[in-house]
Parts: sequence; C-alpha cells; structure tokens
Amino acid sequence: MPSDDKPGAGALVRPAAEDELDLLVEQTWSVAAEGRFIGAEVPFDRPRRRARLAELLAGGDSTVLVADTSPAGGPGVVGYLSVSVAPYGVADIAMLLQAGWRGRGIGRALLDAAIAWASSAGAHKMSLEVWPDNAAAIALYERAGFVVEGRKARHYRRRNGELWDSVLMGRPLS
Repeated sequence: MPSDDKPGAGALVRPAAEDELDLLVEQTWSVAAEGRFIGAEVPFDRPRRRARLAELLAGGDSTVLVADTSPAGGPGVVGYLSVSVAPYGVADIAMLLQAGWRGRGIGRALLDAAIAWASSAGAHKMSLEVWPDNAAAIALYERAGFVVEGRKARHYRRRNGELWDSVLMGRPLS
C-alpha cells in the first residue's frame, strides 16, 4: 500500500469555497456510505450538514480545508478536513478522503495544513477521534506526531445497533 507521507499527489490544500459546500456534502455521503471511516451514516440531513460546513468555513475559530487535485490535472476536490478551535485552545479535526485517493499523501498534506492553521489560530493542542480498526489513519496521525490519549468504549451507537469504540488522539502544538 502506498505511503501517506508522499507530498500530496499534486493536491493543493486550500480553504474551501462557499460554492463547494454541496460537493463536500456529497463527498461526506459517499464516505459515510462505505460505513467504516467516519461517524456519519447514510442517510443524513444534507441541508443540516451543509449548514454546519458553512458555519465552520465562516467561523473565526474554524475553517474547512480542501485537497484540490485540479492544478495537477486531477478531478478537483477529493477530500477535506475541518478544524475548530475550542475556547480552551484545543483544535478538533475531522477528515475524509474519497475512495481511490487514500494512501497518496493527500491526508498528510491536509493534516499538515490543519496543524499550521491551528497553530496560527492560537491553539495549543490538536485532537481527534478515529475508529480503532482504521489502522491506516492511526498510523498517519502517529507519523504526524499524534499520540493515543484514551478510548471511548462502546460509545457510538450505529444504526444497526452496534456500539463502537473510538480512539482519542492528541498532538501538542509549539
């Protein structure tokens, strides 16, 4: 499997544009339909998801970053990362990449940009949650300096009734 430490497969990481929010909702739907990488499950309320992304994009203490492959001749936006700094200085992140674009360094490029953004926004730490069976994502986060800080056991009820754990990871910022 390719390493996610490559320089981003020609993806430009930049802030999302308002007119891309519908695309980001569609990408969320697509990854949620896979049923294994993110907390969202299909069906979900698309207008509500779009409104939440718009809030994150417009907030002074949050942003949405996209990975855009069009400068390298790719199809355009292939994933995104949202980051929000809490009043106590911790930046929470959530990321997704479209199938076929994982393992190409794009996740690392998004993550590096989010770390830079959170540092400049005054955060002292970054945090995230990841499913314990998502070994590729955990390895990516560890390579970026995140460490496992805990686990939420049987915390998330899925639509099929299963209760899923999550792994809590954090990274101090300098």
